[in-house]
Amino acid sequence: MTRADLFQLGTGLETGAHAEDSRGQTAAATLFDDTRDDHFIRRDGSVFAGTHLIIEVENGHGFDDEARIERAFRDCVDECGATLLHIHTHKFSPQGVSGVAVLAESHISVHTWPEIGYGAFDVFMCGDADPWKAVGVLKRAFATETVHVKELRRGEGLVAETAAA
Repeated sequence: MTRADLFQLGTGLETGAHAEDSRGQTAAATLFDDTRDDHFIRRDGSVFAGTHLIIEVENGHGFDDEARIERAFRDCVDECGATLLHIHTHKFSPQGVSGVAVLAESHISVHTWPEIGYGAFDVFMCGDADPWKAVGVLKRAFATETVHVKELRRGEGLVAETAAA
């Protein structure tokens, strides 16, 4: 079997995301250990992996400018208290940009339609980072007040509430 075959099976990887840990316990069982440094958020009696914001920016300006989008990503990272690992953007012809900022805490992504002033952003962060601070950054970066936000608590219910204590 080749290393590629092992990769497809999800074994032999150095990510730590194996079905069993070194003690022979399943990964799911270890999630219930409240001493685990898992970066899950514990708030209002809930435990969840992270806050995922679906942010729709309307009437925005500069959605065809890769440099402006990269600057907005960097400003979001700084404002939210996240850790930037990598940014990748792609400019489409005749217009539009898609991009992602990979974070230690998860990611920020966008796809834009400059011809109608619309940008579809995802801001997903775990740990102590605060993705809600990205909303103001995006308003300023794209010169608009028309922003709609939906919040998802990713992984909510995966870890028992008793682990929140």
